[in-house]
Amino acid sequence: MGRKVTVATCALNQWALDFEGNLQRILKSIEIAKNRGARYRLGPELEICGYGCWDHYYESDTLLHSFQVLAALLESPVTQDIICDVGMPVMHRNVRYNCRVIFLNRKILLIRPKMALANEGNYRELRWFTPWSRSRHTEEYLLPRMIQDLTKQETAPFGDAVLATWDTCIGSEICEELWTPHSPHIDMGLDGVEIITNASGSHHVLRKANTRVDLVTMATSKNGGIYLLANQKGCDGDRLYYDGCAMIAMNGSVFAQGSQFSLDDVEVLTATLDLEDVRSYRAEISSRNLAASRASPYPRVKVDFALSCHEDLLAPVSEPMEWKYHSPEEEISLGPACWLWDFLRRSQQAGFLLPLSGGVDSAATACLVYSMCCQVCKSVRSGNQEVLADVRTIVNQISYTPQDPRDLCGRILTTCYMASKNSSQETCTRARELAQQIGSHHISLNIDPAVKAVMGIFSLVTGKSPLFAAHGGSSRENLALQNVQARIRMVLAYLFAQLSLWSRGVRGGLLVLGSANVDESLLGYLTKYDCSSADINPIGGISKTDLRAFVQFCIERFQLPALQSILLAPATAELEPLADGQVSQTDEEDMGMTYAELSVFGKLRKVAKMGPYSMFCKLLGMWRHICTPRQVADKVKRFFSRYSMNRHKMTTLTPAYHAENYSPEDNRFDLRPFLYNTGWPWQFQCIENQVLQLERAAPQSLDGVD
Repeated sequence: MGRKVTVATCALNQWALDFEGNLQRILKSIEIAKNRGARYRLGPELEICGYGCWDHYYESDTLLHSFQVLAALLESPVTQDIICDVGMPVMHRNVRYNCRVIFLNRKILLIRPKMALANEGNYRELRWFTPWSRSRHTEEYLLPRMIQDLTKQETAPFGDAVLATWDTCIGSEICEELWTPHSPHIDMGLDGVEIITNASGSHHVLRKANTRVDLVTMATSKNGGIYLLANQKGCDGDRLYYDGCAMIAMNGSVFAQGSQFSLDDVEVLTATLDLEDVRSYRAEISSRNLAASRASPYPRVKVDFALSCHEDLLAPVSEPMEWKYHSPEEEISLGPACWLWDFLRRSQQAGFLLPLSGGVDSAATACLVYSMCCQVCKSVRSGNQEVLADVRTIVNQISYTPQDPRDLCGRILTTCYMASKNSSQETCTRARELAQQIGSHHISLNIDPAVKAVMGIFSLVTGKSPLFAAHGGSSRENLALQNVQARIRMVLAYLFAQLSLWSRGVRGGLLVLGSANVDESLLGYLTKYDCSSADINPIGGISKTDLRAFVQFCIERFQLPALQSILLAPATAELEPLADGQVSQTDEEDMGMTYAELSVFGKLRKVAKMGPYSMFCKLLGMWRHICTPRQVADKVKRFFSRYSMNRHKMTTLTPAYHAENYSPEDNRFDLRPFLYNTGWPWQFQCIENQVLQLERAAPQSLDGVD
């Protein structure tokens, strides 16, 4: 009897509600898996409809179309002689579940509903689905007639069960269940399940790839067994980028690693593993075996099929490998670049327009587009026909084959430097040099005539002419004059996005890119409806500190020396008059805090879930060597005052790539009011009382030092 099994898992770039495209990608993955000898194929969570359908899950259409795709899969000759494990929503007794549907040769073997739903951060699964709470219990599910006609089954088992083939036992868990304190794989493994599958819809967050890998290797290290993880990849229609990392592990080691970032819509991993390795590994762990002897059994669905072949003695088995991780700078260069590519091709636009100011943030955004162009050229060189077809559609040239990233960048990226009388020559030069080095189509213009016209209307109506503070004006006048410049840049950005290709005799429009970083958004250090307002923002979830490290990385990786002077220049909005031709305004002076401090405030506010008082208490310890209690109190109060005063700006924040867990994104991730009592009287009084107590105690403790 054979004992070597070849199994397949995959990462698919599914798109919410793109049932036709999703079907084709699923079929392609099954075909590849079969061609490599696999007899079990696992796909990502909710792959039939796409994970990010959100409130479309409420619609009966989504359920109907999912079953229609399932019918097409059952009917296809591609799915014969391989166990297929696909994800879709299913309604059972008027309750909607997030399910795996496992079938073989036109027969549905099991519908396995998700038992632990993800409901934190960006996830809202409890809004649309109900967890299956009946452990080790199944019911009969009445199949829709369109499925009955194909399978000749009236019902299929629905619930928490495992599959027993002739040669092994297979159990499912779905995404979040791997992350729970008592994962299903523990009890399934103790009950003799040898292959655990996990279908995920897990998105990218910087520096988090190791968590997923550690959970899988630890699961198989303690309990033995084979573990397959599938994941969605790409942008399926919103702010998240699903970062693949499909894997196959056994007994604590990784045997196959999928890419974290790539432009391939379908990626299939296979491994050939020896079931006897699982059995011998488990046999010597006496503590595991003692627990297994007491394990409650799972219902087993008998499957007349084997994953192994009779004669497999000479079949080579896969070798263990070390997981290769990207550095944070590489993650930034690849994740948002792949997200931009998906957005560009799926929105059917002709490219991007980026207001390029000569500062770090817009330079980093330009580098991401250039990185995207490098990825596209690399993908085309490796023979990816889908990417080539998409490029030709975008640039509207059926014979074009991208080879040089600079040439491609010139076709799809328009950069625009919008000068005013408050702009320095240095920023203009820096923007121009970077544009030359990445190859973008660069426009330089002056906004002063538009600013003068708008202010002329105001003066005509009111008879008043506001002045900058440098010329004797009040802070209200000063801020209003800065905001007019900023908002006119937004108006011009959209005008050029719509018509600059038209003016060059080229078809199509451009997506406007924003470049406000996560720290500026958190504090509200941006003008509402200025150039931070755009179609999408690839850096909106990335901290200033990480962006600076990324720009430094790009100097070497992409040979862009122009970035050196951009990194050395002080960050400035250039909205106030120059002093003797030099910049008189810097971001950190304007904000009243450093970007490094802002990152700390952001992490404590969101990740550590701290209000003003608990943040003050925490920072007293963290900053005890550099700040007095009074200085800590002042910094915390300043942050919360500015943050709450500007929280309303988060409601109009441009959709941004999610990369940081302290993002203030108001749409789904960070839900807060946007009208605060910005004085925080009760909270700040608690801080004040504590400071006074510490200040009274300080002289006594110093006396004791003598």
